[in-house]
Amino acid sequence: MIDRLSCGLIPAKPHTALRLPGGRLVHEEMFTRGGFDGPFTCFYHLHPITAARRVTDCPRGWVAPTLVPEGVHPLRRRLYDANQGWAALASRPRGALDARLPLLFNRDLVVLLASPALEDDVFFANNDGDELWYFARGSATLQSVCGTLEANPGDYVLVPRSLIHRWVPREGEPIEALVIEARRGCHIPDNFRNQIGQLLPGAPYSHRDFVRPSGPIATPEETPEGPASLVIKRGDRFSLHELERCPLDVIGWDGFVYPFAFAIEKYQPRTGAIHQPPTIHTTFVGPGYAVCSFVPRLVDFHKDAIPCPYPHSSVDCDEIILYLKGNFTSRRGVGPGSISLHPSGVAHGPHPGAYEASIGAVRTDELAVMLDTFLPLLPTPDALSVERHDYHDSWKTT
Repeated sequence: MIDRLSCGLIPAKPHTALRLPGGRLVHEEMFTRGGFDGPFTCFYHLHPITAARRVTDCPRGWVAPTLVPEGVHPLRRRLYDANQGWAALASRPRGALDARLPLLFNRDLVVLLASPALEDDVFFANNDGDELWYFARGSATLQSVCGTLEANPGDYVLVPRSLIHRWVPREGEPIEALVIEARRGCHIPDNFRNQIGQLLPGAPYSHRDFVRPSGPIATPEETPEGPASLVIKRGDRFSLHELERCPLDVIGWDGFVYPFAFAIEKYQPRTGAIHQPPTIHTTFVGPGYAVCSFVPRLVDFHKDAIPCPYPHSSVDCDEIILYLKGNFTSRRGVGPGSISLHPSGVAHGPHPGAYEASIGAVRTDELAVMLDTFLPLLPTPDALSVERHDYHDSWKTT
């Protein structure tokens, strides 16, 4: 939720009649969060909320995440090759609804790989959580009841829970994305805002850095053509609603709930005299987790500073990092598309030699996305299939 946005035709006050020339009544829908106590958006439809001619179970979508015990025990640092997962998805070209693999999960979230190659032939609404996409490669257009939103390499895109949408990949390089299904929401940290909700001057980004959708997508004269089918996910099961018409008949909307994009390299990194904790890289948060962005930056400037991250035992958090590009000073043997998992209970830090070698460095050019969770991250069969089993031993010095 960035700020209030108003698009298209809306009445002067909510819950009052909006009529088109000729007297046609427009139909309001309130899209709420937290019951009626949280952020909301009012949508204005040309038709009553689209009825379903038929509702059935749906075999589409991705499998519910399940635990593989040998992926947890014995307890050790692990490394997964997302490139293998993306390649497996790309070998069977499909839309975003079907082209996903769940890797890790807990009660608060699911971490998935996605590689859609085709536009979705149905609309989708995920009632299980907000979706935070990170586009490592490729571009796509998000088409929703709010309008259209462009996603480019390096973009985060937040798709609010239950928003009707579909992804349309653009021609060019294949899409390789990391998706976090946040079961209890995803938002900007409260400490980045002032008392009226404006982003503070000291926040790592400004309102100008966020891209809002271009909307509305329909006009009184024209409703876009599109699928008349909607897949809804709830409780890790999918239902198919065959509708009377395409649901994109919104001619205006007003509120705080809508999708947005944020380019990772617009993140404004901080530095200090000595090495700062990973929390200074926080970008998005939700109950039980935080997402951090590591971008090129100047490093610590104390004369005796050690710029490399210090070894630490974070006894309450599991940590994963998706490495994207640059020189990862604390790691060896990892490259773009590697996902490290450092579980709580095992101390972790730079590979042998990296700590000392970083002394005297003035900047870092690494780009990475980190996720910290308070509940353990549990691996799925797909995670086990792309794991590199020599990672924990890479800290050995003899």
